[in-house]
Amino acid sequence: MFCIQCEQTLTNDRVTGCQFKQGKCGKEADTADLQDLLIYMLEGIGQFGFAARQFGAIDPEIDQFIPEAFFTTLTNVNFDEDRFVALIATATRLRNNAKAMYLAACEKAGEAPQTFEGPANFTPAQTKEGLLEQAAVASIKEDEAGPDVFGLRCLVLYGLKGCAAYGEHALMLGEDNQEVFGKFHEYLSLMASKPTDIDVLLEAALGVGGLNYEIMGLLDKGSTTNFGHPEPTQVKTTPIKGKAILVSGHDMVDLEAILKQTEGTGINVYTHGELLPAHAYPKLKAYSHLAGNYGTAWQNQQEEFSAFPGAIVMTSNCLINPYTKGYDDRIWTCGPVGWPGVPHIEARDFSSVIDKAQQLDGFPADLIEKTITIGFAHNAVMGVADKVVDGVKSGAIKHFFLIGGCDGAAPGRNYYTEFAENTPDDTVMLTIGCGKYRFNDKEFGDIGGIPRLLDVGQCNDSYSAIQIALALCEAFECEVNDLPLTLIVSWFEQKAAAVLLTLLHLGIKNIHLGPSLPPFLTPNLVNFLVENFDLKPIGDAKQDIANILNAA
Repeated sequence: MFCIQCEQTLTNDRVTGCQFKQGKCGKEADTADLQDLLIYMLEGIGQFGFAARQFGAIDPEIDQFIPEAFFTTLTNVNFDEDRFVALIATATRLRNNAKAMYLAACEKAGEAPQTFEGPANFTPAQTKEGLLEQAAVASIKEDEAGPDVFGLRCLVLYGLKGCAAYGEHALMLGEDNQEVFGKFHEYLSLMASKPTDIDVLLEAALGVGGLNYEIMGLLDKGSTTNFGHPEPTQVKTTPIKGKAILVSGHDMVDLEAILKQTEGTGINVYTHGELLPAHAYPKLKAYSHLAGNYGTAWQNQQEEFSAFPGAIVMTSNCLINPYTKGYDDRIWTCGPVGWPGVPHIEARDFSSVIDKAQQLDGFPADLIEKTITIGFAHNAVMGVADKVVDGVKSGAIKHFFLIGGCDGAAPGRNYYTEFAENTPDDTVMLTIGCGKYRFNDKEFGDIGGIPRLLDVGQCNDSYSAIQIALALCEAFECEVNDLPLTLIVSWFEQKAAAVLLTLLHLGIKNIHLGPSLPPFLTPNLVNFLVENFDLKPIGDAKQDIANILNAA
């Protein structure tokens, strides 16, 4: 096992990483090795798939498998070894199908086929034991190309993983795009060749950022087409009396299925973590038994799930071991998520979850109501853009801070709480991602009726934040980097890597990144980002605010 893809990486060092019996996230070494093999097979699919596309040959099954399979390898998503054995078998079949498609396309065009090496010709074993013996061929460890090349390969790979997660969410909402699928094939094919040219890898990294921007646009379209545009909404954060189901993760299609299947049952449905924005979508908040949001960010789930008196469904990433706190008998997974021994929902049939919720006590009484306000996605903010612009022109609003990104358990994340609490009263904060749970229950007041804290959504809604910035550019007839706007970004895993690459692809500078820098970014790569994009590691919150405002 060797893994350095998230902030949990032991010692936060690219050389040692997580390479023991178990990763910090709870992933067993064998699971990590099987994930590496799955990615290796995806690269083989990409080699043939990208070549076949040059002749116009495509296969929808192959295209849609890539984001689904990739997603399972993200941090805190799937820990079930047997699922990966099955995925590798499927990947092998589809790799062979891609090869046959390519050879047929060459024959039809009267051209000689290319000769491929590496994953294109790899034959996986038929058993888990055999696969584990082969795992070394797929290891991502640093080779003779050196640390900078290795770091950039990691950046491209982890950015692709983030793209895949957003792409799978978009697919679940009925949105796909052939150009997007083609880019996945292209970058997987590139990674299969183990590139060593720094310029090629830098170009690919920014290209992955562009790919992610396209995917986030599809995801935004899918969400708003299916559920309407988010609206400013007050959400209860305290439970009410009654039977209960808790839904965590990102998948609003799963949430809607649960809401439909629980209508008339007397069961209240609560969101958790990344599903908080669901309450702002008109079609979802129309369900009267969507009772509120329970709990906070993903890393607190073991304590929060243990205290929840109902059934629990995990729809996507951020799963933590459910056995240590004794709720393993009332949690289910679905989609890309998995944990050995935890029942997995197929075909969105949540009847077993509902039965369990009916058996459990639920909440015995209403608690004193508390609320937070969410729903300031791009459509809502653009609806009051004139007030925002007037506020800036009059001097009432001096600066915007986008405080966004993942949350986590590592030390140093209190920085984001301190930053939010110390922003001056004449500044406005936009927030996305789970990092908001460190300050979204606090009162910040308003400026001329505009709340000082505007909750744009989760990391899935990064597109909204970018559209807001672009709209302000249009209003002020300036470039993004000329806006009175500073990005304060927290990273944790591969989705954050994809979003960072998107910001760099768009040329957005002056990003403050923390609480630590990704372990795969070498000093040379960090210097490149500092020099070319004015990337800044976070420091002391009060001093950072002062420096930002003094430079504005």
